[in-house]
Amino acid sequence: MTDVKGYEYKVSASGRVNIIGEHIDYCGGKVMPAALSLKNTVYVRPNGTDRINIAWTTLPDTVSLETGRLEEYRHLKYGNYQAGSALMWQRAGHKIVGCDMLQDCKVPFGSGLSSSAAIEVSTIAALAAVAGERADPVEVALTAQAAEREYAGVNCGIMDQYASACGKKGMAMLLDCKTLECEYIPMELGDYRLIITDCCKPHSLSDSKYNERRAETEEALKILQRRLDVSCLAEVTPAQFSQCSYMLPKTLRMRAEHVVNECQRVKTAEQALRAGNIELLGRLINQSHASLKNLYQTTGFEPDVLVEAAQNHPACIGSRLTGGGFGGCTISLVKKDSAEEFTDYLLRAYARRTSYRAVCYSAEIDDGITVEEVNGK
Repeated sequence: MTDVKGYEYKVSASGRVNIIGEHIDYCGGKVMPAALSLKNTVYVRPNGTDRINIAWTTLPDTVSLETGRLEEYRHLKYGNYQAGSALMWQRAGHKIVGCDMLQDCKVPFGSGLSSSAAIEVSTIAALAAVAGERADPVEVALTAQAAEREYAGVNCGIMDQYASACGKKGMAMLLDCKTLECEYIPMELGDYRLIITDCCKPHSLSDSKYNERRAETEEALKILQRRLDVSCLAEVTPAQFSQCSYMLPKTLRMRAEHVVNECQRVKTAEQALRAGNIELLGRLINQSHASLKNLYQTTGFEPDVLVEAAQNHPACIGSRLTGGGFGGCTISLVKKDSAEEFTDYLLRAYARRTSYRAVCYSAEIDDGITVEEVNGK
């Protein structure tokens, strides 16, 4: 067990799973994520210097960041996310106190469960705690997003950081990414449970085509705005798209079609979850994956193998890739009484067809940011 004696605060933020609503957060759409019990935890204490000293429970490395030179650490292999988070919090007008941080990440890296958001959000919340501030979760989320975009170079939407910061135990979140209005919906799945499976193919959003997809949706919006009075792609209705899609080149038309239809799927999924119609939710999840595969082209061989195998099992009513794509995790809605059999089958089927061994994670829907005093201090 990690020795945390001498630290003052234990600050955690969650990884997230997105139930449905993929690649529409940066298009102004509504998404349906949930915070996970897989978290990044930061143990922190003030050190009376002008440095943020960072150590990890999973790495032998240590890093020391000078609080007056935080913009200079983008090149770091480890510590760049923490440096970017501290810099953006500092630029937002908050006091940065020299401190020692011990980072303990249980969100698997490269899994599509937003380890980067959990790291950014928990680091900012830890900096606030050690400085004696009570941080607003929404402000923390927006600052963490700025760190991801301006420091790490991933032109992401707000969903990951918002879910990591603002999640609630047992609740799915219906988040309007344009207005940041958020409703919480009980994640009651009846006879089914959610199984998260990591294809274990390494991927990096900044090195992938994630930024390219965002640029494509922005270009599609500009073209459609010649005919439509809309401020974001998520405002385009299926009827409007049907009338105007001819304006778009083939690739942009495919990207926009995914966004328009995925926004509609989120609306239907909300109704299904509120009504307890989990079978309908499962069908929508299947449709979402097909759209990501065929129109948005963000899946890949390994995730497709996982999803295809899952969808072929009689206990599974829905499976899709979750997260930014090009690797990462799938989610599957599976009958509770067949979950163990399903998991064994899925892992065997995947291993037969790929060079990777998948992993199933045991995770619950949990709170976002949590702050605790260590050792009763």
